[in-house]
Amino acid sequence: MASHRSPRRTPQPGQGWTARVTVLSAAAAGAAAALVPAAPAGAKPDDKPTARLNSRIDRLYEQAEVATEKYNGVAERTGKLREQVANAQDGVARGQAKVNRLRDSLGSLAGAQYRSGGIDPTVELMLTEDPDSYLDKAATLDRIGSRQLTKLRQLQSAQRHLKQQRSEAAGKLEQLDGLQKSLKRQKKDVQKKLAAARRLLHQLSPQERAARDGHRSGKAHGGGIGGSKPSSQRAAAAVAAVKSAVGRPYAWGAAGPGAFDCSGLTQWAYKQAGTSIPRTSQAQRSAGQQVPLSQARPGDLVVYRDDASHVGMYVGGGQVVHAPHPGAPVRYDPVGMMPVSSVTRP
Repeated sequence: MASHRSPRRTPQPGQGWTARVTVLSAAAAGAAAALVPAAPAGAKPDDKPTARLNSRIDRLYEQAEVATEKYNGVAERTGKLREQVANAQDGVARGQAKVNRLRDSLGSLAGAQYRSGGIDPTVELMLTEDPDSYLDKAATLDRIGSRQLTKLRQLQSAQRHLKQQRSEAAGKLEQLDGLQKSLKRQKKDVQKKLAAARRLLHQLSPQERAARDGHRSGKAHGGGIGGSKPSSQRAAAAVAAVKSAVGRPYAWGAAGPGAFDCSGLTQWAYKQAGTSIPRTSQAQRSAGQQVPLSQARPGDLVVYRDDASHVGMYVGGGQVVHAPHPGAPVRYDPVGMMPVSSVTRP
């Protein structure tokens, strides 16, 4: 009987090996893919590291701004105290001159008595460094003439006042020394945070740095905020001044006219309008009438963050002009660029 088995096909050389390798490779690729989380649609591989860097930079700038406003507050107190120290020292000098004149007058009186027959022990005691001890001896007052007694009491009063002035001047000098040490600490703190921010910025590409500094500036406008007219002539003058500063560099601790930090800019702008407002953003928050953001008008101060560590000036159209941070010049930004703490109308 004839066999009906199908003839066996002989595989081509290498065909079986290639098929097995293909199957194994596909399986391995599938396993590897299962271990790698899927990236969000449209995301670049380095999106998250860049976002983390930007977040850390923002945090350092925020911390530096808090420290800068503390520095500004201490610097303002230091300036005022320097004036008080100068006035106190001037008062001491005038008091010493008065004491010297009174002592000279009493010395002249003693000289006249000496030429007429010797110095009375009473007059000699008047010329001591401590006439109080003599005046306390009431039993001897009958030996002093009315003119001598008047001059001696004037000297006594002048010496007491001079002692008080010297004590006050010494106290103010001690306070000034403490504030100057605090200024050095604040300055070191700011510089440390800004240096850390610069190091992180250098980890970004030039394109990323440009995107970071320019992604908000002048592009977004708020809607439905307040009116378009300043609340007063001085507010209009302040708005004109702050707009004239656009493009000037940021410098911490600076209040113009060549460079600014945030509160230095707003203080300078109102100074150009003939109005004095405090130096720090925290103090500027209380430098006028509080109004809702929805009623903001050009010239109002927009204070940011719960700690009031940043401030800008509302200029209308949903925008503020402010000094952002080192490396970013004075510029326009949307009023809602960060959480608004309050709006103040000086």
